[in-house]
Amino acid sequence: MNPAKLIEKAKHSNFYLWVLNVALKQMIPFNIPHGFEVTQLSSNAIKTRLPYKRKNKNHVRGLHACALATLSEFTTGFLLISRLGMDRYRLILQRLEVDYHYQGKMDAVAEFSASEDWLTQNIYLPLQTQEAVVVPCEVKITDLKGNILTTAVAHWQLKDWKKVKTKT
Repeated sequence: MNPAKLIEKAKHSNFYLWVLNVALKQMIPFNIPHGFEVTQLSSNAIKTRLPYKRKNKNHVRGLHACALATLSEFTTGFLLISRLGMDRYRLILQRLEVDYHYQGKMDAVAEFSASEDWLTQNIYLPLQTQEAVVVPCEVKITDLKGNILTTAVAHWQLKDWKKVKTKT
């Protein structure tokens, strides 16, 4: 199935959300050990989950800093690319800043949203006059009790594929 169609169906169907999560494991094998799961998806927002399990724990049995950082990257990047289209824009993580506030001792949830107005102001309009733009995307990760575990800013560089130089 076409990834864009699958994403659209996943916004309205628990079955297709499950299919999307299975497909993401195939498309991004690096994330398989973490067990990331997209739990909610809409046109403007995404919610993802990091399970509290052995492979995501550090030496003091809290959620590992790198697992939390990777969830921030995944959550923001997935929503951007699903909104903008992977066939139209190249998306590269330029920088990731993470502030850790509280030790995670249960499942963690990341939430990120990008309205149409935000996309227009930060991506579409700047790309009319610039070859590439870097957009900061803030994402908070909380535990199931609502404690804020991290605040991260993923700086994504976006460029129209037509302007990407390829080696010949």
